[in-house]
Amino acid sequence: MEQEKSDFMEEDNKSLESIVINEVQLLLAEKRTSLSVMRTGIAVLVIPLSVLSVLIATSKYYDIFHVMSMFIPLMVLNAILIILGLFLVVRSFLKMRHYDSLIQKLKKKHSAVSEFID
Repeated sequence: MEQEKSDFMEEDNKSLESIVINEVQLLLAEKRTSLSVMRTGIAVLVIPLSVLSVLIATSKYYDIFHVMSMFIPLMVLNAILIILGLFLVVRSFLKMRHYDSLIQKLKKKHSAVSEFID
C-alpha cells in the first residue's frame, strides 16, 4: 500500500513537472511571436525613412509647391506608418516583459524548471 502511494506521488510529481515545462514552452513561443511582431514594427518604421530619403535625394528635380497635392497625402501616410510601427514595437516589448515575468514566477514556484531556464 505504501509503495503504491509512493509510486502515485512520484508519477504525479513527474506529470506536474511536465505541465510546468509545457507552460514555459508556451510562454517562450508567445515571446517568439512578440519578437516577430517587433521585427515587423521595425520594418514598418523603416518604410517612411526610406521614402523620405528618396524624396530628399531627388528634391532638386521638382518644386515642392507644384507637387503639394501628392506631398501632403504622402506625409500623412508616412505619419500613419510611423504610428503603426511604434505601436507594434512598444506593444511587443511590453508583452515580452510580461512573458518574462511569468516565466520568472514559474521558475520561483517550481524549482525543477529553474535548472533548465536561465
